[in-house]
Amino acid sequence: MKKTSNKTAAALTVPAINIGISAKDRAAVASELSKMLADSYTLYLMTHNFHWNVTGPMFNTLHTMFMGQYTEEWTALDQIAERIRALGHYAPGTYAEYAKLSSISEPKQVPTADEMIRLLVSGNESVAKTARAAFAHASAANDQPTADLLTQRLDIHEKNAWMLRSLLQ
Repeated sequence: MKKTSNKTAAALTVPAINIGISAKDRAAVASELSKMLADSYTLYLMTHNFHWNVTGPMFNTLHTMFMGQYTEEWTALDQIAERIRALGHYAPGTYAEYAKLSSISEPKQVPTADEMIRLLVSGNESVAKTARAAFAHASAANDQPTADLLTQRLDIHEKNAWMLRSLLQ
């Protein structure tokens, strides 16, 4: 039988998170970021779906625009999830969790190109609202990395909503 030394047991002890944000505040911020992740994933999936299924006279323009947006969103998902982990919590990662947490409703069928644009305007605005709510928690907790991430996401989603809305005018 192999003996375990005290040195080995001490090496296995995981130190508590001590980043200057209380456990309660980290939990609150992680909870809000989980909603952000769910909204972002739902928007990603919707945008990718529309990229595949758009038709009509604006096909090439929308196909290309949607690809740029879903590609950027895909990268953001990892950043949001990794911030949740850095705060000491597990990131949601199933369709069931996202459906429960997301404020975005998915379409039941393939919409027209104009309706795709309207849905993506609304989706980007929903993510922006979710980011603003999360920002309030991050700011109250003095959590600058999360606030910075959310500020970047706000800028992107508000810009996407503006660009998409411009196509409808």
